[in-house]
Amino acid sequence: MDLEKHPQQPPPAVGIRASDADRDRVADILRDALAEGRLDADEHAERIDSVYRAKTLAELEPLVQDLPAVGGRREPVGGATYAPADAPDAAPVTAENLVAVFSSSTRKGRWRVGRRTNAFSLFGSVEIDLTEALFEQRLTVINATAIFGSVEVRVPENITLRGSGTGIFGNFEVRTLESEDPQAPVVVVNGCAVFGSIEAKPRRGKLIADLHDHIQQKLRKHLG
Repeated sequence: MDLEKHPQQPPPAVGIRASDADRDRVADILRDALAEGRLDADEHAERIDSVYRAKTLAELEPLVQDLPAVGGRREPVGGATYAPADAPDAAPVTAENLVAVFSSSTRKGRWRVGRRTNAFSLFGSVEIDLTEALFEQRLTVINATAIFGSVEVRVPENITLRGSGTGIFGNFEVRTLESEDPQAPVVVVNGCAVFGSIEAKPRRGKLIADLHDHIQQKLRKHLG
């Protein structure tokens, strides 16, 4: 057999298990499709529910095969999720998923905040309270979707809060904060509210006293 005429093809990704990063990419495409009117609220809700139930890449691909990719460029659903080889200490970017369908979901108290959190509310409510949380990185991204429901984010007053989103017969509101400390963590809230509400704002009087020291200790450990 002539290998030049018959190059080896990569094995199909039928049985490969999906990672959180794979689900995040598909959820981003579905969110943009909802905002652009390519999907209605019912279609989006059905697909996003399938995203977080999917176990393999083969289950994810059909959910976006009829949609354009974010930014007009489609990466394979099973793209690499690991850090570059020259950064052996870096961990894969994983996400915590908070889902409320005709129910409520709450994350608060003393908990470690990951780099990314996905919040989805359908006829329900999601509450994310970061006022007592432990940040282990400077940038935290929260991707929120509310359909006939609500997503509420509360942050301490000594961080930077930014956001970008859309309200379709709904309300998307991020009360922007800019911390005086250039090393303070940055929380970015992105999302889309359809007949629902997404709200992010500081909780008055709540500060994280050990935040700066915690980040500096991690930087010294990494550089030392």
